[in-house]
Amino acid sequence: MTAGDELTRIATELYVRPLGEFVSARRERAKQAADRGLASAITALRKPSIAAWVVNVFAQERTAELGEALQLARELREAQDDLDAPALARLGRERRTLTRRLAEKARDLAVARGEKVTSGTLDAVQQTIGAAFFDEAASIAVASGRLIREIEPSESVILDQILGGGATEARDAVPAQQVDELAQRRRRRQAEQAVREAESAVTSAERARTTAESAGREAGRRIEDATTRAADLERRLARTRMEVDAARADAESAEARATTAAAALEVATEELAAARRALQHLT
Repeated sequence: MTAGDELTRIATELYVRPLGEFVSARRERAKQAADRGLASAITALRKPSIAAWVVNVFAQERTAELGEALQLARELREAQDDLDAPALARLGRERRTLTRRLAEKARDLAVARGEKVTSGTLDAVQQTIGAAFFDEAASIAVASGRLIREIEPSESVILDQILGGGATEARDAVPAQQVDELAQRRRRRQAEQAVREAESAVTSAERARTTAESAGREAGRRIEDATTRAADLERRLARTRMEVDAARADAESAEARATTAAAALEVATEELAAARRALQHLT
């Protein structure tokens, strides 16, 4: 075991000791350390605040329940990343209920150990557990059982500054099995989303097909109507052409008759003139 591992182990033990015993227990553990550097590191461990101590006790004694909360925290962050509004609303309600319940259970554990927990301390415990729902580092810090102080709601958590013994060996916020379950649920949500998108695409395609088929039927009716009108026009055009041909024939015949009549008129005119001359000669 390395010095860092040993410091983490000792810090984990010290941070759930009764607060009134912390200083003396820290001094005793430093004396027992064979390595001077380890002894100095133990002596440098800061005493946790009452709220941090309450969270540490809960993290170490109710690991499964806290794991459930941190699993929900991971789901909430994933839902935020995916912009999954229904999941956000559901997880938000669950977060508030579960955070309050866990904070109350943590308070009960502390009271059972003889520690007084005021309403202000309970609020700090609840806000610290709640911070794990929004920040991965806060989630790791809460699960470590080595918090030095409570976590502010909008704080950007730096593990080295908030964990006794440093962040080198900070354990995962969610056990590997739960991480696998989270990944599986996320894949399922992604698959469900893909199904919804595919169903939407199918619905859109069916709607487009129906619209296209309706347009095709309407176009077919227009083609039929236009074809009927074209056939009628062609028949009328044929009749008109026949009438034009007949009129041209009549015109040519009339022109021939007019020519003949003109010639006859000329002959008759000459004969009339001759008759008039003959009559005049006689008279």
